[in-house]
Amino acid sequence: MDLAFIWTTFLRLIAALQVTLSVWALSVFFGAFIAAGVTWMRGSGIKPAEWIARAYIFVFRGAPLLVQLFVVYYGLSSFPLVRASVFWPFLRDAFNCATLSCALCTAAYQSEIFRGALAGVPHGQVEAARACGMSGFLLFRRVIFPIALRQALPAYSTEVISMVKATALVSLVTLWDVMSVALKIRNDTLVTYTPLLIAGAIYFVVNYLIARAFIFIEQWLSPHLRARSA
Repeated sequence: MDLAFIWTTFLRLIAALQVTLSVWALSVFFGAFIAAGVTWMRGSGIKPAEWIARAYIFVFRGAPLLVQLFVVYYGLSSFPLVRASVFWPFLRDAFNCATLSCALCTAAYQSEIFRGALAGVPHGQVEAARACGMSGFLLFRRVIFPIALRQALPAYSTEVISMVKATALVSLVTLWDVMSVALKIRNDTLVTYTPLLIAGAIYFVVNYLIARAFIFIEQWLSPHLRARSA
């Protein structure tokens, strides 16, 4: 076992972790805003908005993320109209295309998580709050949102962790993330398994920390879980 090679590989992969985490964090962040808008459209009662939201979810949940990534990065650049538009300075950058693709994809899944969480709020608690005089934004802020948030956390944490693993695909659009660097080290040194095992260990640690953070948030929002664990 070549410890020097393992250490050197680890340092190179850790240096590339910044790209992986940047794509992940930005895609989850902007995806949440897109998902909020799509969720509102699904429940707005406006038929055209509902149809657009349903079509969006159907397309981005039905097509593989890799296909979406290739369409955004390679496909859009093939149109002269796109290259001549004001969007080209943004779309010609691989990092921006990767982030946009991941954000659009995760937004479709997040919107369904949000919709299910909102639908799961007990109707009796909403009616009780209305009987107390709550309505509109106050009702949403004090009753609907806290309950929906607690219900959405388990599924939402799964989606967030899945996006960490999905960022490995951005290595196919010239981004030097953890997976891309691991594959380059493998090709340059002909050491097949070590770089990939180290990359897998890095992904595992990142996902473990994210999972622990969501468990902490879930227990903080649910006092009965804290009492049970104590």
